Amino acid sequence: MLLLENKVALITGASRGIGEAIALKFASQGCSIAFTYLSSEERAISLVEKLAGMGVRARAYKSDASDAAAAEQLCTEVLKEFGAIDICVNNAGISRDNLLLRVTPEQWDEVMAANLKSVYSLTRQILRPMMKARKGSIINMSSVVGLLGNGGQSAYAASKAGIIGFTKSIAQELGSRNIRCNAIAPGFIETDMTHYLKEGGNEQWLSQIPLGRYGKPEEVADVALFLASDLSAYITGQVIAADGGMS
Repeated sequence: MLLLENKVALITGASRGIGEAIALKFASQGCSIAFTYLSSEERAISLVEKLAGMGVRARAYKSDASDAAAAEQLCTEVLKEFGAIDICVNNAGISRDNLLLRVTPEQWDEVMAANLKSVYSLTRQILRPMMKARKGSIINMSSVVGLLGNGGQSAYAASKAGIIGFTKSIAQELGSRNIRCNAIAPGFIETDMTHYLKEGGNEQWLSQIPLGRYGKPEEVADVALFLASDLSAYITGQVIAADGGMS
């Protein structure tokens, strides 16, 4: 039997990178996929076609989860289309890296809205259907930077650290309803967001990774599959670092 057969997952920011890998991994285990994108419409359409070719239901929604009203509308539409939300993966995020003295208030707010407020807004909306069903798995994408910090990434680190505190709190609130909430803290994963790491100081970054290489989106997706499935039925409030040993 497939690990996620007859399940429905809502994944934010899934048109590329880690989000796309998670969508494909879940679909390979029989999961129907609803996912959001913000600007990459062509890639979103392409992913829908890939997922449909795998024999699962799939739909892309252009939505900004940091907008509370948009998050509410998104959940309403997904529930109408799919009938349930069994798994929620809060994956969407951005980075505006710079030294703190050069980070503007607008940039700080932008990062907090996209990375942290979006997790609050969407999680708040999916709680009612999950509580009614008395089951669910919420997976929040943090970062190794949220665990360790990193010079030049104060805003990003703060947002990702906030996700960890949020995750642990929600796990305590909802455990009695059989709703689990965990976080993944990826390290340096080969995606569009981290391509610059290879352009300069490559050896410096690699020297911090005990496994001696960058991670692949599919390897983060494997962790997400574990947390989404019944293989992790007794795991909640945890942060799993998929970082090659950095942390």
